[in-house]
Amino acid sequence: MMTSVTRASETTAEAATAAMLIRRVGARATPARVRVLWLLRSAPAALTHHEIEKALGELALDRVTLYRVLDWLVESGLAHRNADAQRMFRFSAASSGEHATHTHFRCENCGRVFCLDAVPPSPPHLPEGFSLSRLELDLRGRCAECTCEQR
Repeated sequence: MMTSVTRASETTAEAATAAMLIRRVGARATPARVRVLWLLRSAPAALTHHEIEKALGELALDRVTLYRVLDWLVESGLAHRNADAQRMFRFSAASSGEHATHTHFRCENCGRVFCLDAVPPSPPHLPEGFSLSRLELDLRGRCAECTCEQR
């Protein structure tokens, strides 16, 4: 049986991990960023903006701050944003924060993002003066769970 002390220490460790990941990308680990990243890392599936607001409960952020934090997490590679079958954006934590070196599979039904071992292809030849900062390859379809539910 998990005690409240055990759960509190796990929560503190998870928040510290979220803060470390944020600092690793060269940014300030603000309370808002830490709370949202911690929530995304602990969620079993991708969450909508509204689900994140509800899950934060009494620690909720104002709507604009939450949008800004989510946008920042996606831009920094710490989270994924994906539109589900109902065209709602869903957010999920990136597994390591470094997503320019492998391929993703995005479920169009549930919005979850899966990291695949397949390495993206070599970048195309760029015109003179262009500079590539990262290469992403996304595969889209239905994950195994959603495919089974459809049958």
